[in-house]
Amino acid sequence: MKHRLILTTALVGLALPAAAQEIELLSWGGAYGNSHLEAYAKPFEAESGIKVNIQDSDNPATPIKAMVEAGNISVDVASVEYADAVRLCDEGLLEMIDPAILAPTEDGMDASEDFIDGAVTDCFVGTDVYSMVLAYDDGQFADAKPAAPADFFDLEAFPGKRTMRKGAKFNLELALMADGVPAAEVYDMLGTAEGVDRAFAKLDSIKNDVIWWEAGAQPPQLLADGEVSMAFAFNGRIFNAAQEEGKPFNIIWDGQIYEMEGWVIPKGAPNLEDALQFVTYSTSPAPQARAAEFISYGPPRKSAAALVGNIEGTETPMGPNLPTFEENMTNALGSNLDFWVDHDAELNERFNSWLAG
Repeated sequence: MKHRLILTTALVGLALPAAAQEIELLSWGGAYGNSHLEAYAKPFEAESGIKVNIQDSDNPATPIKAMVEAGNISVDVASVEYADAVRLCDEGLLEMIDPAILAPTEDGMDASEDFIDGAVTDCFVGTDVYSMVLAYDDGQFADAKPAAPADFFDLEAFPGKRTMRKGAKFNLELALMADGVPAAEVYDMLGTAEGVDRAFAKLDSIKNDVIWWEAGAQPPQLLADGEVSMAFAFNGRIFNAAQEEGKPFNIIWDGQIYEMEGWVIPKGAPNLEDALQFVTYSTSPAPQARAAEFISYGPPRKSAAALVGNIEGTETPMGPNLPTFEENMTNALGSNLDFWVDHDAELNERFNSWLAG
């Protein structure tokens, strides 16, 4: 009942449409897209009468940029990584989102006090905290099990191919932690030429044994097919493969790199008012808590943490599977989003040159 009360208050003061309306939402597909469907789209439609059509993309920021620049906008709301939101906003490709539209908590606390730091910006409202984690197939290692970033790079002790996301972000940080740099010092080191060289040197040590992925669904599939023994992947993808498909995958929380995903509205969105109404609803505490029950990404609203229940369809609490769970934060690294806004282009240029060399 508590969930229902908070869901309803998210729409208080917002006029309901007189006739059926629709908005187009661009998400990431897979288990993550399903959490958007079940926790946000379906209940929002039931309460507001506005239908939410979900489209999938490997990276929604890319088509958003293309369609706004072409003046042909077919999406009203999109789920993007924080750094992409900052770039798109700076380029004038997004609508501004007034924080006054965000719903208070059930006890009346202003949303500005409830969101974690950085979750709300001029053009972005956070929906979840996810992380890049190391994972392995338990059946690949009969005796000693990998337990830290250094083990990912130890092909002798833990043989087999690896899979990593194609790009500089996350990989350079992981390489430095594996090379002994404490999490608290990673971005200071990566801000120097010496640190960048050190990260690429560490990546060199496994380069010939890496299968590079671009779509989030690839790492669990590569693990399941036995093509790799270890993966560096989104925690939610690994969790769902283990939970729903029974795959023998284990997550290594040590060295996780966490950051936020959230909503943006493309500049010139054809259904702006309805899109804003959806943002208000879906960033309220109860819907965020509900989304976390479908995929193991933590809600950025502090009040939502206590509302997260069991893994959908089970009697198992979801809490210990979230990146933000206290025990999972040991040696965790928060992605320095400002760093990547400033250095993404140059470091990806170097990464692509390194990969081609």
